[in-house]
Amino acid sequence: QVQLVQSGGGLVQAGGSLRLSCAVSGLSFSVYVMAWFRQAPGKEREFVGHISGNYDSTEYADSVKGRFTISRDKSESTVYLQMNSLKPEDTAVYYCAARPLIPRIGAREYNFWGQGTQVTVSS
Repeated sequence: QVQLVQSGGGLVQAGGSLRLSCAVSGLSFSVYVMAWFRQAPGKEREFVGHISGNYDSTEYADSVKGRFTISRDKSESTVYLQMNSLKPEDTAVYYCAARPLIPRIGAREYNFWGQGTQVTVSS
């Protein structure tokens, strides 16, 4: 059974930092693309970034580029989202997601999802 279990998140002031974690079990972590998405109230789920399984190459949405960093620890089967210089517009529920082999930015392309975690950035 595949499980993606998220931790981290919470309330932070603008300009602050948070780190989200996503512990993965039940799949071959090293060959899966791991992505982060977010969804604000009344909005569609949007791509934040992903990291590939083989070369750990990353891609980010323009809105977070230079502020957010995705990394993965293959020994722990965990992917991280380090969020710096947070802004109120980053407030959303954040989700990790997994799909095999080929990176994609569409939420519908991902097979497995974490439970979501709330990030709130106050101004």
